[in-house]
Amino acid sequence: MKDRRNRCPLFVISRCALVLLFLSGFTFSTHRLFFTERYHPNLVASWITSTTEAISTESTAARGISIGEKVLFPDQVMILLKYPPSSPLLTQHEIDCVYSSPNSSRRSSPLSIGGAYLDHQIVRCKLPPRGMIASVSLNAHELLPSGPTHDWKSLAYEAMIDRDNTTVVFVKGLNLRPGKPSNASKFRCVYGSDLSDPKLLLRSEVVSIAQEIVRCKTPSSLLNVPLKNDNSNPIKVSIKINGKGILDSIARPELKASPDPPVSIQHRVCACTMVRNQARFLQEWIMYHARIGVDRWFIYDNNSDDDIENIIESLVNQNYKITRHLWPWIKTQEAGFAHCALRAQDLCEWVAFIDVDEFLYLPSGVRLETLIRNQTSKPDVAELRISCHNFGPSGLKKIPPEGVMVGYKCRLGLPERHKSIVRPEKLNPSLINMVHHFDLKDGFKYVNVDRNLMVINHYKFQVWEVFKEKFYRRVATYVSDWQDEENVGSKDRAPGLGTRAVEPGDWTSRFCEVNDSRLRDWVLKRFSDPDTGLLPWQKEERVL
Repeated sequence: MKDRRNRCPLFVISRCALVLLFLSGFTFSTHRLFFTERYHPNLVASWITSTTEAISTESTAARGISIGEKVLFPDQVMILLKYPPSSPLLTQHEIDCVYSSPNSSRRSSPLSIGGAYLDHQIVRCKLPPRGMIASVSLNAHELLPSGPTHDWKSLAYEAMIDRDNTTVVFVKGLNLRPGKPSNASKFRCVYGSDLSDPKLLLRSEVVSIAQEIVRCKTPSSLLNVPLKNDNSNPIKVSIKINGKGILDSIARPELKASPDPPVSIQHRVCACTMVRNQARFLQEWIMYHARIGVDRWFIYDNNSDDDIENIIESLVNQNYKITRHLWPWIKTQEAGFAHCALRAQDLCEWVAFIDVDEFLYLPSGVRLETLIRNQTSKPDVAELRISCHNFGPSGLKKIPPEGVMVGYKCRLGLPERHKSIVRPEKLNPSLINMVHHFDLKDGFKYVNVDRNLMVINHYKFQVWEVFKEKFYRRVATYVSDWQDEENVGSKDRAPGLGTRAVEPGDWTSRFCEVNDSRLRDWVLKRFSDPDTGLLPWQKEERVL
């Protein structure tokens, strides 16, 4: 059986263009103004590398490390360091953020150093002061020349080749209506190594477009030679608005790892989540859901710096099937879930899209796959929607060492919102979702699950230390700081808290209308060590 990677093609524009790419050896900058057909490359000014730094820059080049591209976010700049395949990743103490202008230069420590993102490493720095350019130096003296810079507000940032050979592109800045498909005829997809040169571009039809997701018909001429999964391919894809221009892009189409011909589904039930600094809860969440029937986990890491990679490695060593996918893009949970659905459709029959503070509870005690089978006896059911009960601090002032399921047992009386378990292959090709549920293909429907059969315990309002950390900068989908007078009525804000990050005097007793210890009692009965009384995730914490 041949792996699909051995036949899926490396993008080639034309014979002449391909020869030009290989003979020139150049990597073209893609820095241009939004909605302008032409652009001026973001050339590195001569003042960025001083005379005293020239030799050390050459030694850096000899190591094969360079700045690939940079993305300006509202509160920081993300710098992608490009590595040769055999080079070890840099550590925090080896890198400085450098801000340069013709007359001055200053340094600061990076905000964070990420792991391997395709063939890059993520470095996050403070935004450069006005008139300065951000770069990085190695070992306090090796300055890397600045790469092309892109504005996050208008950028094609990810792309994946789907199993039908369409290209799914994730795009910021189109400002489309949420939850609704848009008119695909107003857009075109473009492919090339230099997206500013019309002579080196291939254009193709947009199959569907909605929210931040564009599905393109991949030109047949690009499907001839193997496409590498290491992202060494220089071809990018972006979106052109008819009568306007081409968006900036750092999106290089990634081949989804899937067999050809397809094999039978490997996992009955999987789970997908997006986390940021939630490592402390991950062991409990995974160990519990493994017990009730989840087989595999997709963890989308949204800029964590809390040692999550070591927690995941420990769980993998215990034979939990987990993959961690770096997802550095801010406020793109819908896009991240769509990306996860694409990755899961060849591996999983059903995927639960839930957060790590949300636990599926089955009061009858049946296995999850049994409940799903009972609820989906009709072949046109492709999504289960599960109500969420929001739990409060339950009188606690400190993080419960036994975990959230045992520690918190008091909740609001009525459920709020829902989350879903879906059949990924039955999703609408537009991949429209509202985080809580997806749009389905025509002819398929969802079922609301009775709360006596399954409900989600959402430990949303925990002790103040946890609540403040989680919501301070992530309070609502379109609010970057809960002190902003924006979306004040959002359900993601704590009711009655307003815009002040100050602990109310009665916080420990809030959100407590019903004492609900059903899951707590079940966990203590099924998981407690008979000799020590410890739960498995408590034991693991002691080892770590």
